[in-house]
Amino acid sequence: AMMTMQTGGLVMATLGWLGSILTCALPMWSVTAFIGSSIAVAQVFSEGLWMNCVYESTGQTQCKAYDSLLELTSDLQAARAMVVTSIFTAFFAFFIALSGADCTRCVDDNGTKNSFSAVAGALFVVAGIVLLIPVSWTASTILNNYNPMVPDALNRELGAALYIGWVSSALEIFGGGVLCYLGTQSQQDPYPKKYRAVKTCGPMGYAMKDYV
Repeated sequence: AMMTMQTGGLVMATLGWLGSILTCALPMWSVTAFIGSSIAVAQVFSEGLWMNCVYESTGQTQCKAYDSLLELTSDLQAARAMVVTSIFTAFFAFFIALSGADCTRCVDDNGTKNSFSAVAGALFVVAGIVLLIPVSWTASTILNNYNPMVPDALNRELGAALYIGWVSSALEIFGGGVLCYLGTQSQQDPYPKKYRAVKTCGPMGYAMKDYV
């Protein structure tokens, strides 16, 4: 049962890590739709951490990377740094979790394995929180700037990458929490050993004590 829970926690955290990579790569953090007098001239503008794209109703797509880092807003620069930090933190947590997993033979000592599992779980939780901050921050900015009196072409909406980021951060936090809990619980011996002195007599008749 412990191995099953550990494997489940590792799988959830790993899926969250892969989702964070997808969140970082997708240029769909904010979306703006423009529809003219005819749907044939409909366009969808999307912005991400690294580029912005234009999707035409004819199926054509044009993407352009940001020209200079200095042209980016401070919010976008902070979001980039936090998402990349989250990805690398989860990357190290993944390999630490593999070393401490019961199904691997990288480490033979059970106490060391439990410590590795607890550390990996804590890192996964940190990675999930670091990912959650820029995703929620961006969503809050979009919602606060939304004005129903303004034409749709000037309003930004939540993109698909934000929803993937929320799900990914939840998987990392929950999966990391399971690993951390199992690692700390396994370090506690549920059967404490009690030692007592047993008095015996030696062959010469003298009392001797054997400690077991």
